[in-house]
Amino acid sequence: MREWTADEVLAVLNEATDAVVAAFSANRDWGKSGLRHDQYVPDLVADEAVLDVLGAAGIRVLSEESGLGPERPGPRPERPSERSEHEWGELGPGSSGGGLVAVVDPLDGSTNASLSLPWFATSLCVVDDKGPWVAVVHDHPGNRRYTAIRGRGADLDGVALQTPPLVEFSEAVVAVNGLPPASPGWWQFRTMGSCALELCAVADGRFAGFVDFADTLHVWDYLGAVLICSEVGVAAVDAEGRDLACIDHKAQRSPVAAPPALFPHLLALRRGTSGSV
Repeated sequence: MREWTADEVLAVLNEATDAVVAAFSANRDWGKSGLRHDQYVPDLVADEAVLDVLGAAGIRVLSEESGLGPERPGPRPERPSERSEHEWGELGPGSSGGGLVAVVDPLDGSTNASLSLPWFATSLCVVDDKGPWVAVVHDHPGNRRYTAIRGRGADLDGVALQTPPLVEFSEAVVAVNGLPPASPGWWQFRTMGSCALELCAVADGRFAGFVDFADTLHVWDYLGAVLICSEVGVAAVDAEGRDLACIDHKAQRSPVAAPPALFPHLLALRRGTSGSV
């Protein structure tokens, strides 16, 4: 089994992301794929671009669109809609599968993309036996790229991100997924439709925090951005205390993220709700 360095993994993730950018530049159909009710043509275009690069590198992939691929390069896995439920395995740190796994959302915010709303991304996060290791989140409309390596900080377009500034809860603009309770105590909230970008906007200080109220997010939605957050001092946990780095195609989580001063307020608020909406 190959021994990778973090910089080598980051180079491969950047190559895969560049492949998606190139594929999107040639794509003309942003409508539904017809294979799954929530799947769009660019989801598949992006997935194919990522699998080509990561497959050639020999990195196993867990993708929203194509599931958990083989441990070695080979034929692409079938689409999730074509596989029976019992075929989905679980792979995580310390599992028998071993090696690296790239958790991939080829197009996070595909409904936004289909509506020409400029808020969608490609998110990739490589997990090793210690957890999330290397991440890339690319903001396609903004042409902005976030990267992170565990223990080495996070960058935006090659410039190191700093810990976000302190914001009072009463002045906070918070990104959410789902519906928050009435009168939560913050100033305003936004529901943007791409968890990866919303979490990255917490990491760079544009949003004061993020709360999922729906318990419908999958690991590919948030994992790359969670690593970026953690590398700039933003706390990020699952509201129910579950492992966010659960490499399982079916598992759903409720991430809450904010700088330390605001984090207890948002976590207490989330835990005071009923969960799904």
